Formats: sequence, structure tokens, C-alpha cells
Amino acid sequence: MKKKYIILLGLCLIFLMGGLYFVKRDSKFDLEDSKSKAVYIYNLTDDKKVYGKNENKPLPMASLTKIMTLLVSLDHVSDLGELAPIDYDSYMRAVSENASMAGFLANETTTYRDLMYGTILASGAEAADSLAINVAGSIDSFVDLMNEKVGELNLKNTSYANADGMDDRRNFQSAKDCAMLIKYGLEDGNFRAIFTKRDYLSQATNEHPDGVYIESTIFSHLKDYEENGFEIIGGKSGTTDEAGLCWATLAEKDGKEYIIVVMGVSFSDIDDLPDAHIRETLEYLERI
Repeated sequence: MKKKYIILLGLCLIFLMGGLYFVKRDSKFDLEDSKSKAVYIYNLTDDKKVYGKNENKPLPMASLTKIMTLLVSLDHVSDLGELAPIDYDSYMRAVSENASMAGFLANETTTYRDLMYGTILASGAEAADSLAINVAGSIDSFVDLMNEKVGELNLKNTSYANADGMDDRRNFQSAKDCAMLIKYGLEDGNFRAIFTKRDYLSQATNEHPDGVYIESTIFSHLKDYEENGFEIIGGKSGTTDEAGLCWATLAEKDGKEYIIVVMGVSFSDIDDLPDAHIRETLEYLERI
């Protein structure tokens, strides 16, 4: 048993220490050892690319899908305080698929604001799909709106098949498209507020008299890590069997904002893979 843990510890150390040591060469990064399938780093302040690896390759993006779910919802909702209940069928489907949940219950009388925070912070499938149905009447009609937005923004390597990011061969995006989508979204004050929120308390309902406390999956995972010379100020995570681990974050360093998209960190036998994924993202920020 002790030998097993020593081997595991060794694997973790190899991954964390050797997986992403890179240096600047002619203002570019050498990332041969990166465990991610695709990476895109964008200097939002100066409006320029910093680094890309397979940046235009379409990949499964898991719950990064919900970034577009939020954007389309904001396009069509003028009053975020308007009631928008949890759809019963969507709730039951999310439970049956063991999808991530925000904590709402079937038929609960939520608001659009509650659903939007539940979609981005907790990556709640019941929140995302209920948003879609309340906005467009059905998930299929909402997906049509998502793909119309793809055309409007000229995202050439993006396609949507659902609002919640569950694996589907028609649901894919490139790392660069994801970054450009976030860039566009950040121009909207409501999007920025939701994307950068650490936690949120929903309105009180009969089912939850004290509201539902929702914490960002990004910030909850960062609690045990040092951010040396930079600060992650927002983001969205995603995980499915096909997509692996995906992170899209907004960070601040030296007075400038950066969008960092890391997609397709593969699963392995190492127990704490989310740790390795976070380490990889933080390593990029330290080296910018």
C-alpha cells in the first residue's frame, strides 16, 4: 500500500513539475509538454494574442457551452428579476444523467437571474436547460438561437447541440472561439458581473426559504493555491468524459486582463486530476 502511494506521489510530482515548464522564445511559448489538447491565451487589454496551441481545433467543450447559454439568454431577457421556474423535465433529465446541478428543485419558482448564476457558477444543468426553455419555449429553439449567434460572431469552429454541454458530436468549439466569445460577452455588464462572481444567493422560494447558496466552481477549486503575481477574477469550468477537463478564465496581471482557455486535459489514473489542471492554468499565468 505504501509503495502504491509513493508511486502515485511520484507521478503527481512528475506531472506538476515537468508537465508545463516552458520559456519565452522570440515572444512565443514552448509548450511541448503541455497536457492540454488546446490552449489560447489572449491579452484583452491590448487586444492581442499571447499564445495558441491547436487554437482552431474543434473539440468537445463540456460546460463551456454554458457561456453561450448565458449570452443568448442575456440577449433575450430584459428583466433578470422576472420569474422563470425550473422546468420539471429538464430537472429530471439532469438527475438521471448525473449532471452537475445548482441545487434548485423541479418546478421551483426561480428568476432569470437565479438561473443565470446557477448556470455559470455551479454549472447547473437544471438551470441552463430551464433558461433555454423559459427564453425560447424549447431547448431545440434555444439551440437554434445559439447557432445563430455563432454565425453573427463568425465563430468558425463552434457548433451547439444543447444548452448544458453534455457530450454530443455536434457540440464542439475551438479554444480561440471560446476566448473570442468571452471577449464579446465581457462587453456586457451583466455578463461580466456573472462571469466574475465568486458566489451568489438566490431569491427565497417555498422550496428554499433561505435561498440557494451557489459557489463558483472556479473559485472553489482555487482556495488551496497561491496566485503569484496575478489574480484569476472569473471563469467557467467544464468536465465530461469526451471533453476531459476544460477551463476558461479571466485573469489580471500587471494591470492587464487576460483570457486563458485550456481544453482537453485528459483523465488518467492520478487521483487528483483537477489539481493538475489548475496547476497547468496557473503555470500559464505565472509565465506571461
